[in-house]
Amino acid sequence: MASVALIGLLAGCSSPKSRFYTLDPDNTVERASTATPIRVVVGPVTIPDLVDRPQIVTRVSANEVKVNEFARWAEPLKSEISQVIAADLRTMLGSDQVTVFDTGSNAMPAWRVRVDILSLDSEPAVAVSMDALWTIQPPGKQPAIAGRSVVREAVASDGFDAIIAAHNRALASVSRDIATSIRTQPGR
Repeated sequence: MASVALIGLLAGCSSPKSRFYTLDPDNTVERASTATPIRVVVGPVTIPDLVDRPQIVTRVSANEVKVNEFARWAEPLKSEISQVIAADLRTMLGSDQVTVFDTGSNAMPAWRVRVDILSLDSEPAVAVSMDALWTIQPPGKQPAIAGRSVVREAVASDGFDAIIAAHNRALASVSRDIATSIRTQPGR
């Protein structure tokens, strides 16, 4: 009888199940109309070592973070960021030729976008902040265009769904800055 009670007690002590999260492109942006298609390759994307892990990292205080063992990214975070920026740019530039993979030398010349995320903080029920340096290399021998996006998005409620939604909005803001810079270049 004691062994049955012990088994029942141990069954109730199981670990919480992991939840896996993905980032999504901004679905509120209207597709731009362009007269000529533009080819863009997004990557590489770099992120701080602090958040370059499967677990979602949240800020507890100015000098403390929490590595959340049961809240995880479904894919490597820098891969997700590059895919989301590419999807956002595809919509914002009105071109289906925006990708994270270079299709080789037979394709038309491409604009190349590099993104270096300098900081990425997630404060539950407060805000997500992102500081991103980006460089756009136009096709040909034109000089590179450098920019910086510093973004803070409110986290609407407690929980990881709200944090991920704020990340999506922050990435859309970075993508908007990049798209604006590409659109305003002469000869585009």
